[in-house]
Amino acid sequence: MKIIVIAVLIAIVTALFAALVFLYRDAGRGKRVVWLLTVRVALSVSLIAFLLFSYWMGWIGPQGIK
Repeated sequence: MKIIVIAVLIAIVTALFAALVFLYRDAGRGKRVVWLLTVRVALSVSLIAFLLFSYWMGWIGPQGIK
């Protein structure tokens, strides 16, 4: 469970920094920045949904992972 959450967080940060690199490299003319920011938002929403589902199923609780 912890590995999944950490991996998704790393993917979110990677997408954010990649979007920053393409923002400077393309000077705002390309669509790669928008695509990467869309990926970042989708990953963030997926992570929140996964955490809520895990809490609902009882896999995680207020004190941490069981």
